[in-house]
Amino acid sequence: MEGTWKILENNEIILRKADPEDLDFLYSVENNPNLWFISDTKAPFSKWQIRQHIENSVYDIYTSKELRLIIESKESKKSLGIIDLFEFDPFNMRAGIGIVVCQEYQNMNIATGALGLVIDYAFSVLNLLQLWCNIDENNITSINLFSAKFGFERTGVLKKWKKDGGNFYDVFVFQLFNKKLL
Repeated sequence: MEGTWKILENNEIILRKADPEDLDFLYSVENNPNLWFISDTKAPFSKWQIRQHIENSVYDIYTSKELRLIIESKESKKSLGIIDLFEFDPFNMRAGIGIVVCQEYQNMNIATGALGLVIDYAFSVLNLLQLWCNIDENNITSINLFSAKFGFERTGVLKKWKKDGGNFYDVFVFQLFNKKLL
């Protein structure tokens, strides 16, 4: 098992499950209204709710159908962001993927490193056929990360899918296939 988790680290970061000590960090990320449009959240979470999520996330991805990992700096041990596999479907061999890096750590290749590690984990350990994500049309940074850097293909458009203020926005569907299984 030790070798499995080594795939979730590189020279700069380690991806790990949340601990009770992460409560304040998760509380600040989940309750950041600037991220609510991206995550489809419309209301804040209480510390009790987040604590319950941490305590109940001891189950593996096959039980909970999700894997939420803290992106942590190996050098400073600071939490830099969160990366998730969600809607895990082992029968159809797919999962959704999402990532958020705290603003002060953006443009430092943290997202690139974390996404690369999770893609490797999903394809080599979980043996998934595909990963998918939905990205808002105006989120050019994420579009470039997923498509230009990792080869996610835009395979669909959800028209007028999200409302922000008085405007509706399209959401692009991206997929990445495990070439070893095709």
